[in-house]
Amino acid sequence: MDWQTTADTVPSSFITEAQVHTLGKPPVTGAWREGDPVGERLFASIGALAVESGDELPSVRIAYESWGTLSPAKDNAILVLHALTGDSHVTGAHGPGHTNSGWWSAIVGPGKAIDTDRWFVVAPNVLGGCQGTTGPASLAPDGAEWAARFPYVTIRDQVAAQIAFSDAIGIDRWAAVVGGSMGGMHVLEWAIMAPERLERIAVLAAPPVTTADQIALNTVQMEAIRTDPAFRHGDFYDELEGPTRGLALARRMALLNYRSPTELNERFHREWQSDISPLGAGGRFAVESYLDFHGNKFTRRFDANSYITLTESMNSHDIGRGRGGVAAALERITARALVLGVGSDRYFPYSGQAEIAAGLRTGIRQGEPYRIESEYGHDAFLIESDLVGEAITELLAA
Repeated sequence: MDWQTTADTVPSSFITEAQVHTLGKPPVTGAWREGDPVGERLFASIGALAVESGDELPSVRIAYESWGTLSPAKDNAILVLHALTGDSHVTGAHGPGHTNSGWWSAIVGPGKAIDTDRWFVVAPNVLGGCQGTTGPASLAPDGAEWAARFPYVTIRDQVAAQIAFSDAIGIDRWAAVVGGSMGGMHVLEWAIMAPERLERIAVLAAPPVTTADQIALNTVQMEAIRTDPAFRHGDFYDELEGPTRGLALARRMALLNYRSPTELNERFHREWQSDISPLGAGGRFAVESYLDFHGNKFTRRFDANSYITLTESMNSHDIGRGRGGVAAALERITARALVLGVGSDRYFPYSGQAEIAAGLRTGIRQGEPYRIESEYGHDAFLIESDLVGEAITELLAA
């Protein structure tokens, strides 16, 4: 396994003691900050942004990356929107400015499902994120980090920022808007808020609304961060230690949502991490070490305040809010649509994708989602590149 690859994008794997010791002490925040290597990032300013809560961000900057060449007619642009813990680095190697290699390198690139020899692909970091776009770790007008002062932002606020970003880079209409999980929530809102600005959509492993069960799963993760003494109500950036234990615990909880029982049972069984017994002798089960390693690794590339901000945004998701319900909202969608679901997804179950597909008049599968069977659960949309690639290819040919 490439240890510069996120846990979301690869099968679960046994962690060695040597790998555990490579991590070292975590930083206060894993956010990209001013003065850090820029890497492949570009930046666009969208000015002030009013959000649904009534607050306003006086100045918003969007970090993004792009691949391919925009056609003279500007009709070959595809917008790729990331999940909760993703960023703009969709494809490419790790290196200065990028702690991980691209999270969708098997899908985006020359000759791949989203072929950058044909398409001009753009991927922004979401509003409230921590990899270059304005978020809690960014500096506010007073010169200090926004931290807990960062406004509450909804999925709709984030799409409003993405629409303004599209204006800033000169894209009036997208050939496709594609996203999975949280990114799929954004795709749905794009199709409802700005139907004239896109031709196709791909909604991958995302629900029409965040249910009470999903909000509950998200809420305990946020509480894990807030109860870390080093969180300090969000004001930890100038301290020697950040809330890394709470953030790592939140990530471990999330990984259990993202993967399936089948995968964990078959990968780890009841194996021990070492020769020391976990049955009272102080040893650990292999699955414990897997979760701990990836939880701790996650703190090197993410920010605790951003995790809370983006999780709250996901909790806000309801395409039917103020629109007469989900069915009425789906009727507004005019773009050709791919809805993809994973049979083993226990975070955003397949029933949610079935509801979306049934309510669309423009689905490429006539009221049915594109269903994939995988042992990887929710993360299958990131791991099962052949199956997901076939589905996206079908959409782009529609």
